[in-house]
Amino acid sequence: MQAIMIFVMAISAPINLEPKVDLARVAVESCSKVREKNKESAVLIARKMLAVEKSMGVPDQFLGMSLAAACLESAFNPLAKGDKRGKKFKAIGVLQLWPWYKKAYGTTRTDIVSSTTSWLRHIMRMLPKVKKQCRYRSTKKIWVAAWVTGVRHKKPGGRCKEKPLHYKQLKKIRKAMKKQLQKPRQSDILPKVP
Repeated sequence: MQAIMIFVMAISAPINLEPKVDLARVAVESCSKVREKNKESAVLIARKMLAVEKSMGVPDQFLGMSLAAACLESAFNPLAKGDKRGKKFKAIGVLQLWPWYKKAYGTTRTDIVSSTTSWLRHIMRMLPKVKKQCRYRSTKKIWVAAWVTGVRHKKPGGRCKEKPLHYKQLKKIRKAMKKQLQKPRQSDILPKVP
Protein backbone atom coordinates (compact mmCIF):
# COMPACT_ATOMS: atom_id res chain seq x y z
CA MET A 1 0.00 0.00 0.00
CA GLN A 2 2.82 2.38 0.90
CA ALA A 3 4.60 1.58 -2.34
CA ILE A 4 1.48 2.51 -4.32
CA MET A 5 1.16 5.82 -2.44
CA ILE A 6 4.81 6.66 -3.08
CA PHE A 7 4.38 5.80 -6.77
CA VAL A 8 1.25 7.99 -7.06
CA MET A 9 3.02 10.87 -5.30
CA ALA A 10 6.00 10.53 -7.64
CA ILE A 11 3.76 10.58 -10.71
CA SER A 12 1.70 13.54 -9.53
CA ALA A 13 4.76 15.64 -8.56
CA PRO A 14 5.54 18.38 -11.10
CA ILE A 15 8.47 17.60 -13.33
CA ASN A 16 10.96 20.39 -13.87
CA LEU A 17 12.53 19.82 -17.27
CA GLU A 18 14.44 23.10 -17.22
CA PRO A 19 18.03 22.56 -16.10
CA LYS A 20 19.18 24.51 -13.07
CA VAL A 21 21.76 27.24 -13.50
CA ASP A 22 23.76 28.50 -10.55
CA LEU A 23 23.12 32.25 -10.90
CA ALA A 24 25.72 33.08 -8.25
CA ARG A 25 28.44 31.15 -10.07
CA VAL A 26 27.46 32.66 -13.43
CA ALA A 27 27.61 36.16 -11.91
CA VAL A 28 31.10 35.56 -10.50
CA GLU A 29 32.35 33.94 -13.72
CA SER A 30 31.07 36.86 -15.80
CA CYS A 31 32.73 39.41 -13.48
CA SER A 32 36.13 40.24 -14.93
CA LYS A 33 37.20 42.01 -11.72
CA VAL A 34 37.23 38.83 -9.59
CA ARG A 35 40.63 37.19 -9.43
CA GLU A 36 40.88 33.45 -10.02
CA LYS A 37 42.07 32.74 -6.46
CA ASN A 38 39.02 34.59 -5.00
CA LYS A 39 36.32 33.00 -7.16
CA GLU A 40 35.14 30.33 -4.72
CA SER A 41 34.74 32.78 -1.83
CA ALA A 42 33.03 35.20 -4.23
CA VAL A 43 30.52 32.48 -5.18
CA LEU A 44 29.67 31.92 -1.50
CA ILE A 45 29.17 35.67 -1.03
CA ALA A 46 27.05 35.84 -4.18
CA ARG A 47 24.83 32.99 -2.94
CA LYS A 48 24.16 34.85 0.32
CA MET A 49 23.28 38.00 -1.60
CA LEU A 50 21.01 36.08 -3.95
CA ALA A 51 19.21 34.50 -0.99
CA VAL A 52 18.51 37.99 0.37
CA GLU A 53 17.17 39.10 -3.02
CA LYS A 54 14.81 36.12 -3.16
CA SER A 55 13.62 36.62 0.43
CA MET A 56 12.84 40.28 -0.27
CA GLY A 57 10.73 39.51 -3.34
CA VAL A 58 12.85 40.97 -6.10
CA PRO A 59 11.16 40.22 -9.47
CA ASP A 60 12.67 37.29 -11.37
CA GLN A 61 13.91 39.49 -14.20
CA PHE A 62 15.97 41.48 -11.68
CA LEU A 63 17.37 38.58 -9.66
CA GLY A 64 21.10 39.18 -9.62
CA MET A 65 20.92 42.98 -9.42
CA SER A 66 22.90 43.06 -6.18
CA LEU A 67 25.41 40.63 -7.71
CA ALA A 68 25.93 42.97 -10.65
CA ALA A 69 26.48 45.87 -8.26
CA ALA A 70 28.85 43.83 -6.07
CA CYS A 71 30.90 42.85 -9.11
CA LEU A 72 31.44 46.42 -10.25
CA GLU A 73 31.74 48.02 -6.82
CA SER A 74 34.02 45.62 -4.92
CA ALA A 75 34.56 42.42 -6.94
CA PHE A 76 32.57 40.63 -4.17
CA ASN A 77 34.97 41.79 -1.44
CA PRO A 78 33.03 42.49 1.80
CA LEU A 79 35.99 44.40 3.27
CA ALA A 80 36.52 46.68 0.27
CA LYS A 81 37.03 50.39 0.92
CA GLY A 82 36.52 53.22 -1.54
CA ASP A 83 35.53 56.86 -2.07
CA LYS A 84 38.22 58.35 0.14
CA ARG A 85 37.38 61.79 1.51
CA GLY A 86 40.32 63.28 3.35
CA LYS A 87 41.81 60.49 5.43
CA LYS A 88 38.63 58.40 5.69
CA PHE A 89 37.00 55.97 3.33
CA LYS A 90 33.29 56.70 2.91
CA ALA A 91 32.24 53.63 0.91
CA ILE A 92 32.75 50.29 2.66
CA GLY A 93 31.71 46.72 1.98
CA VAL A 94 30.60 44.52 -0.86
CA LEU A 95 28.15 47.16 -2.17
CA GLN A 96 30.29 50.18 -1.18
CA LEU A 97 27.68 51.69 1.14
CA TRP A 98 28.18 55.12 2.67
CA PRO A 99 27.86 55.86 6.41
CA TRP A 100 24.30 57.17 6.10
CA TYR A 101 23.13 53.57 5.47
CA LYS A 102 24.09 52.78 9.06
CA LYS A 103 21.99 55.69 10.31
CA ALA A 104 19.02 55.08 8.02
CA TYR A 105 18.85 51.26 8.08
CA GLY A 106 21.10 50.13 10.93
CA THR A 107 23.46 48.50 8.46
CA THR A 108 26.70 46.76 9.27
CA ARG A 109 28.44 47.65 6.02
CA THR A 110 30.99 44.82 6.13
CA ASP A 111 28.26 42.20 6.71
CA ILE A 112 27.04 40.75 3.41
CA VAL A 113 23.44 40.04 4.45
CA SER A 114 23.00 43.33 6.29
CA SER A 115 24.42 45.46 3.48
CA THR A 116 22.46 43.63 0.76
CA THR A 117 19.24 43.94 2.75
CA SER A 118 19.75 47.66 3.30
CA TRP A 119 20.73 48.29 -0.32
CA LEU A 120 17.60 46.51 -1.57
CA ARG A 121 15.36 48.17 1.03
CA HIS A 122 16.60 51.55 -0.16
CA ILE A 123 15.87 50.72 -3.80
CA MET A 124 12.46 49.27 -2.93
CA ARG A 125 11.69 52.42 -0.96
CA MET A 126 12.14 54.35 -4.22
CA LEU A 127 9.53 52.28 -6.10
CA PRO A 128 6.40 54.32 -5.17
CA LYS A 129 8.24 57.61 -5.69
CA VAL A 130 9.49 56.56 -9.13
CA LYS A 131 6.11 55.12 -10.14
CA LYS A 132 4.47 58.45 -9.35
CA GLN A 133 7.20 60.71 -10.74
CA CYS A 134 8.02 58.78 -13.92
CA ARG A 135 4.47 57.53 -14.57
CA TYR A 136 5.72 54.14 -15.68
CA ARG A 137 3.46 51.11 -15.65
CA SER A 138 5.80 48.29 -16.58
CA THR A 139 7.62 46.50 -13.78
CA LYS A 140 10.89 46.62 -15.69
CA LYS A 141 10.91 50.40 -16.19
CA ILE A 142 9.82 51.07 -12.61
CA TRP A 143 12.55 48.85 -11.15
CA VAL A 144 15.28 50.28 -13.41
CA ALA A 145 14.28 53.85 -12.50
CA ALA A 146 14.10 52.98 -8.78
CA TRP A 147 17.49 51.28 -9.01
CA VAL A 148 19.21 54.31 -10.57
CA THR A 149 17.38 56.69 -8.22
CA GLY A 150 18.49 54.62 -5.22
CA VAL A 151 22.16 54.39 -6.10
CA ARG A 152 22.76 57.86 -7.54
CA HIS A 153 22.58 61.33 -6.01
CA LYS A 154 19.29 63.23 -6.17
CA LYS A 155 18.57 65.15 -9.35
CA PRO A 156 15.94 67.92 -9.63
CA GLY A 157 13.98 66.35 -12.51
CA GLY A 158 14.52 62.78 -11.31
CA ARG A 159 16.33 59.99 -13.11
CA CYS A 160 13.45 58.46 -15.05
CA LYS A 161 15.28 58.13 -18.36
CA GLU A 162 18.55 56.86 -16.88
CA LYS A 163 19.89 53.39 -16.17
CA PRO A 164 22.42 52.41 -13.50
CA LEU A 165 25.85 51.26 -14.63
CA HIS A 166 25.17 47.99 -12.82
CA TYR A 167 22.28 47.26 -15.20
CA LYS A 168 24.71 46.54 -18.05
CA GLN A 169 26.46 43.97 -15.84
CA LEU A 170 23.09 42.39 -14.95
CA LYS A 171 22.35 42.02 -18.66
CA LYS A 172 25.77 40.40 -19.13
CA ILE A 173 24.96 37.92 -16.34
CA ARG A 174 21.56 37.14 -17.87
CA LYS A 175 23.16 36.58 -21.29
CA ALA A 176 25.69 34.17 -19.76
CA MET A 177 22.82 32.34 -18.02
CA LYS A 178 20.92 31.90 -21.27
CA LYS A 179 24.08 30.64 -22.95
CA GLN A 180 24.52 28.02 -20.19
CA LEU A 181 20.89 26.95 -20.51
CA GLN A 182 21.36 26.35 -24.22
CA LYS A 183 24.42 24.16 -23.71
CA PRO A 184 23.58 20.46 -23.82
CA ARG A 185 24.14 18.76 -20.48
CA GLN A 186 26.48 15.76 -20.29
CA SER A 187 23.52 13.54 -19.39
CA ASP A 188 21.72 14.64 -22.59
CA ILE A 189 24.59 13.56 -24.81
CA LEU A 190 24.23 9.87 -25.51
CA PRO A 191 27.26 7.89 -26.59
CA LYS A 192 27.09 6.60 -30.15
CA VAL A 193 26.52 2.91 -30.40
CA PRO A 194 28.60 1.21 -33.12
